[in-house]
Amino acid sequence: MIIWLASYPKSGNTFLRALLTSYLFTKDGNFTFEVLKKIKQFPDNGVFKKLGIDTSNEKEVIKNYIKVQEETNKRDGKAIRFLKTHSTLHDMDGYKFTDLNNCLGAIYIVRDPRNIVTSYSNHDQTSLDEAIERIKKFRMIGGIKDSKDRRNETITHIGSWSSHYISWKEFKKVDRYLLIKYEDLVEETEKTFLKVLNFIYKITKSKLILDKDKLKNVLKTTTFSYLQNLEKNSNFPEASPNLEGKKITFFKFGVENNWKNFLTTENTNILEDSFKDEMKELGYL
Repeated sequence: MIIWLASYPKSGNTFLRALLTSYLFTKDGNFTFEVLKKIKQFPDNGVFKKLGIDTSNEKEVIKNYIKVQEETNKRDGKAIRFLKTHSTLHDMDGYKFTDLNNCLGAIYIVRDPRNIVTSYSNHDQTSLDEAIERIKKFRMIGGIKDSKDRRNETITHIGSWSSHYISWKEFKKVDRYLLIKYEDLVEETEKTFLKVLNFIYKITKSKLILDKDKLKNVLKTTTFSYLQNLEKNSNFPEASPNLEGKKITFFKFGVENNWKNFLTTENTNILEDSFKDEMKELGYL
């Protein structure tokens, strides 16, 4: 059965996956980029192609979201599979993204949109004004034909920042939802990560027996400075190339990514006016 790690892009999904994979899928808790592969992305054209689904037809892909998840669960048996997604939970063309027959629940990572745009601007090599316009729109990412990276080839419907956040609260109605704020994950990593582990063990009806030595290594090898040095000294496969083909630094800002140092008053007002209700609900305003 699937447990979703859902987030709008640039909201901390990679950080949470680093914590989870190093704790759950290593013997000693020491993180490496290689272990991130234990948590796959969904949707992923490669998986759809294996089932004979025409990935050049976006409607066919959407229509088969549930089928692919069913096949994944059949293959995995009773095992728990974590899947990363940036997809909205909205129905698309009348088809659902997932259902409770195929998943146990969702961990949703949210981040202050004022900080998302600075990260987005760096990642997409675009202006802050353009980054702001992008997160306000109901849109999709990917769809780059003949891309060497399947993540960029696969179309993901992400919606806007606010619609994305609202859509995933559907899992809250059935008590299978954990909201994690990126800011808490960074500032109180151990406490927040333990909340994640407890939620996982709760919905899987298991008892958490904490390996404190392993947890210590996890926390040590997933700090921002550690990840930043790791990226400098080895290839981070999830870093995207710029127009010249050079990898864009993924772990760039860290705690220095404070919107107050980057956004103009006009930028700030646009974001706060656009997302006022959700930002108030989350304590960002």
